[in-house]
Amino acid sequence: MAFPAEVDGVPGGVLIGFVAFLLIAAADGARRALRTHRTWPLRAPLAVGLGLVLLAVPAGGVIAYDAARDDAVEEMLLDRLDKADKIVTAADGRTFDSAKDDYRSALAIYRDLGDDHPDSKAAKRVPDSLSAYYKSVAAPYDERKYCDALAPLKYLRTLPDTLGKDRVGTLATWPDDRLATSLYECGSQGLGTAPGTTAGTGTGGEFGELLRTFPESDQAGKVEPAIRDAIDARSSDLKGSDPCKATEELRGIGTTAKALPADAGGDLSGDAASAVESGVYACGVDEFKDGKFGAAAKTLNDFTGTYKSNGKRDRAKDIAIAAEIAEARPSAGSGLPPAKSPGGAKLTYVVENGGPGPLEVLYTGPTTGTFKLASCGGCKTYTSKAQGKKACLAGKGHPQKTLRLPPGDYHFLYKRDASSVGSVRNNAEGSKVQPGYRYTDCSYVVTGGGLGDLDGLDGLDGLDDVSDVNDLDGPDGPA
Repeated sequence: MAFPAEVDGVPGGVLIGFVAFLLIAAADGARRALRTHRTWPLRAPLAVGLGLVLLAVPAGGVIAYDAARDDAVEEMLLDRLDKADKIVTAADGRTFDSAKDDYRSALAIYRDLGDDHPDSKAAKRVPDSLSAYYKSVAAPYDERKYCDALAPLKYLRTLPDTLGKDRVGTLATWPDDRLATSLYECGSQGLGTAPGTTAGTGTGGEFGELLRTFPESDQAGKVEPAIRDAIDARSSDLKGSDPCKATEELRGIGTTAKALPADAGGDLSGDAASAVESGVYACGVDEFKDGKFGAAAKTLNDFTGTYKSNGKRDRAKDIAIAAEIAEARPSAGSGLPPAKSPGGAKLTYVVENGGPGPLEVLYTGPTTGTFKLASCGGCKTYTSKAQGKKACLAGKGHPQKTLRLPPGDYHFLYKRDASSVGSVRNNAEGSKVQPGYRYTDCSYVVTGGGLGDLDGLDGLDGLDDVSDVNDLDGPDGPA
């Protein structure tokens, strides 16, 4: 009834029944012993022999049962080990994030086998299972998916604390070199990406982690040359088709280099910053050439405001002025403004502010520049162009600026300070400056619906209620 042996032992009812049977047998033996019988010659030896048999059979049964029960326990433990191994195998091909709970479940079984049944056959096979476990968890490394390998390899480095260094054995250091390689390769792949992704923020990303975790490794020695090569490569790209992208990557490289330990990041961040300075200028010029005038103006104005001692600052100012004009008047962006003003005769070009509020004037053509005029204290807004023109012709004492311009085609942008008259739409116009004449350009403000007589003036379609208008009917006369 006790066989086959179970892991949990003989059921309690069987044991109670067996004890009851023994008591009954003992009582029957006592009853029989008290009765008077004829003596048989072999009765005593037979009784002794049978008694020994009755003693040997239960004792042998106990030994056999214990052995069978041990085999059942071993079988159960091996089944448990097999279950853990199957969990690990089933996790193959899945991402670590999706499989980590299963990995932890399998690890718990391995740990319990070692802790609770250290002498079992299953426990002796755990080291081999752990080797397979490590390889399964680190599979992204073997597939050269270095960024994906970081999390599982870091996890494996925690197992000596979880399982104990003695149980893990040589596997304790197994992930180290692989993690160092993955940090280097992933850092190289992400080098130059926007800060906050693989480049990291304030820590130097994977490169910073590599230098802090494995400072003496061969991989750590490759970090500085890799960053320097990346800076050189992106610097060369500044002359290519997308200098803006190269500049952003240089910024990312600089962010990474700056966050590295001082003895590693040293001169690299300065080299990257110098390359970024050149890149910002190249990016602004490229945006201008691509017709992205608003972006070009912002980029180059940022350049002039940030790099005040740069030798290209004045040139950047001129291109930024032309870009701002071209945003309102695209014909002004047909080409970069001349790097140098042409020689020869200069013509007189007078610009007057005949309206309330300060006025900023930007111009580009054979030469490029900008200036500001103070508010005209006695001037007001007008309901028609005719009124404004009349006031300009009669006006005296308007704030004015006299320019000396080489002849050629010019583009102007008039930007009036809205603090005195509210929201005023900017006005962009063109003018052909011819030799032998002087010119006067008067700016005034028109409100309401009196804009119907502005035909022929560029850039005035779809005006707001308050608009800046410039009157330039032609040359005033011979110079």
